[in-house]
Amino acid sequence: MTPEVFLERLKSGVAAAYLFLGAEAYQRERCRRALIDAVLPAEDRESGFARHDLDQTTLAAALDDARSMSLFASQRVIWLGSAEAALPRGKTSEDDEGDAGVLAAYLNSPTPGTVVVIEASRYDFDGEDKSKLERVQKFYSAVPAQVEFKAFSPDAARALTQRMAKDAGLQLGLAELALLIEATAGDVARISVEIEKLRLFVDGRKVTPEDIATLVPDARASTIFSLVAALGKGDRTRALEILDTLTREGEYMPLALTLLATQFRMALVAREVNLRNASQIQAHFNKVGARIWPERARQIEQTVQEFSKARLENAVVRLFEADRALRDSRPDDRIVMEEMILALTAG
Repeated sequence: MTPEVFLERLKSGVAAAYLFLGAEAYQRERCRRALIDAVLPAEDRESGFARHDLDQTTLAAALDDARSMSLFASQRVIWLGSAEAALPRGKTSEDDEGDAGVLAAYLNSPTPGTVVVIEASRYDFDGEDKSKLERVQKFYSAVPAQVEFKAFSPDAARALTQRMAKDAGLQLGLAELALLIEATAGDVARISVEIEKLRLFVDGRKVTPEDIATLVPDARASTIFSLVAALGKGDRTRALEILDTLTREGEYMPLALTLLATQFRMALVAREVNLRNASQIQAHFNKVGARIWPERARQIEQTVQEFSKARLENAVVRLFEADRALRDSRPDDRIVMEEMILALTAG
């Protein structure tokens, strides 16, 4: 079921056990709080909630706790985190039947007043994680109530961000909205935290790109893209000015170089695969498991338009050489970056 269905069903009652699947943190936290509110009275919160991590204790031991009756709370929530750790490492049917059988036996006769939540949040529903998550889902198939926490689509993340900003009374323009989403890679859990930070920081005034760059980790990637754009135009003066800005802001140059290299490699792949626009670029990289958002796809599209294949290949080589130079004994990281900019804007 979806988180929305789960929240709606809580209004009419709770099940004996739930399986929470997926890495999306914002909706999972909403559902966790709603479940605790529905099951545990305020006076029972401390004594009625117990957490076990299955990478530290066995599933059987955790379920033994669920079977026990508490002297201090009439209702209990038993939270089993790191549920992936309970899966057998081997492939023998005896292992599968053993642990899965313990869970099935408990669910045949669950403890009244106790809700067990099994949380498997390590894997996502896309890319290489998909088969791993399916294995987790199969192992816990005895739990009928399964809630899937899938990543938000770009449009859904954008709409939710706008709604959260409005609820927080935050004046967030479209450009700033795009920058915030890009800086957080569309992670709604992170966005909710950053919106609260921005609300306290701006104190009623309109949010500026500088505010986001100051408060939000990874927001300086937009400045890195400005450097890419300057290199694409062969604008040596502008590129050196941006490098000066990064230096004054204390940017870690190896990290800046990594962001540059990622941008150029993605652009080279897009050109080789003959991706013609931002939509195709986003669809291609999301399909292969390198999730990107519309703003990033547009940046890659612009880089492809400004660089020929030969220039992209040269840029990748120059970035590799700069990366190697940064790892050697050298007088100054900035000198290495300046030499790279001079090489990429020559001629």
